[in-house]
Amino acid sequence: MGSLLIAAAALGVMVKAAQVAVDRLTAVARAFEISDAVLASTIVAVGTSLPEIGSHLVASAGILSGTLDYRIASATVMGGNMGSSTVQQTLLVGVFVLGIGRTAFSPSFFRSTYYPMILAFAATLALSFDGTISRLDGALLLVGFGIYVVAGIRTAREDGQSYDGRSTNRTRDALVAVGALVLVFGGAYVVLLVVQDVVETLGLNGSMVGVVTIGLASALPELTTVVEAIRRRSADIALGTLIGSNVVNPLVGFGLGGLISTYAVPPSVIRWDLPFKLLVAVGFLFVLRRNAGVATRREGAWLVGSYFLFVSVRFLFYAT
Repeated sequence: MGSLLIAAAALGVMVKAAQVAVDRLTAVARAFEISDAVLASTIVAVGTSLPEIGSHLVASAGILSGTLDYRIASATVMGGNMGSSTVQQTLLVGVFVLGIGRTAFSPSFFRSTYYPMILAFAATLALSFDGTISRLDGALLLVGFGIYVVAGIRTAREDGQSYDGRSTNRTRDALVAVGALVLVFGGAYVVLLVVQDVVETLGLNGSMVGVVTIGLASALPELTTVVEAIRRRSADIALGTLIGSNVVNPLVGFGLGGLISTYAVPPSVIRWDLPFKLLVAVGFLFVLRRNAGVATRREGAWLVGSYFLFVSVRFLFYAT
């Protein structure tokens, strides 16, 4: 029980530290007058997925040093990655649509974010289908993310650029950001150690444990974004963050991990997680196209229900 409480505290520290790091790095970037287009595609995009990315980096370092088991660590961070991105893609987008009601998805949103998400799922599934993410696979995923960033910067509008919220003390904010990143990595290491012990003791699936620990905790910052967006009735920021994280998570998380240490991909990721995410993404796209780019509360309820279907199948068939 004590180790589980420590892991819960570490998860909380990891998520909060990630938020602090993103806020301070964004302020420093604004001080250098870096545009919102660049920020959205780099610091903000990666920052919303920082807990997952930090977990991947720590897991890969642990695998290389021998302090973490190769298969358990791989399964845990990949399960956490899939769990977090699925919460965002289904549950949180569904809650947002339920809260707003009639939600219009613009053509530019499809081009800049939704289609890249589908391509990211398909590429990750294809590269992991043999049961491993090799260093070449990891490099290819990172190249894919680089293309996504460049395309996003080129197509983003920068009219009326404002640099409000810029840092007044760049050195201080940079040091705070570095300290927060250290806490992210430290929290991830503690969580992975506890998860490894739980998996070995109880004979659970490391991927399933990752889904319900790292996966759920990492999606909490996006929940606050959704609540605030519903209050303001503003779709752009919430949808961009939620769908954008589904591009970053597989491409950067799996890519960095594969490049550093390689990964053993658990069967659940290949047989259920990625195919399910791809099917939901294509199905929702078909519905939106049929409805002229508009989602109603019916589609929101469908997305929320799909999340519980995802978790139920995970528990029934991939818990051990």
